[in-house]
Amino acid sequence: MKKILLLSDTHSYIDDQILKFVKLADEVWHAGDIGDLAVTDTLKKHKPLRAVYGNIDDKNARAEFPLDNRFELEGVTIWITHIGGYPGKYNQRIREQLHLNPPTIFICGHSHILKVQYDEKLQLLHINPGAAGKHGFHKVRTMVRFEIDNGNIKNMEVIELSKRS
Repeated sequence: MKKILLLSDTHSYIDDQILKFVKLADEVWHAGDIGDLAVTDTLKKHKPLRAVYGNIDDKNARAEFPLDNRFELEGVTIWITHIGGYPGKYNQRIREQLHLNPPTIFICGHSHILKVQYDEKLQLLHINPGAAGKHGFHKVRTMVRFEIDNGNIKNMEVIELSKRS
């Protein structure tokens, strides 16, 4: 069993509220728009990190992290990308591959809108954790945590951090 903390759109911001939840996870996944790599460096000091770069990320983030991160964990296939769209409205760049070989969990960020939705057509779980940073139009900073255990996704919960100031 693995306890996962999923966040996105930190835009160079990390604080003790985020780190409190990082310490409770087995792995941290970041769905892009990292900003300053001090964010991911801090995360990696505490837990293993899987991440992708986002549209605001510079050449250093793009050199360290991929655009797409597809992997298997505990019998579950995961695909993380930053700009992915939503069920029925997936980004054109990934749409064909997503239909040909759908993962169990498809994760993206970018919109700053928290959404957990099951895609009946592709039979995958779509997750956007919202935004954990302070930059953007979102009102409340959010993350998602869940467990993956022998092919099962369970105990999923939304974490609401402080209001964005």
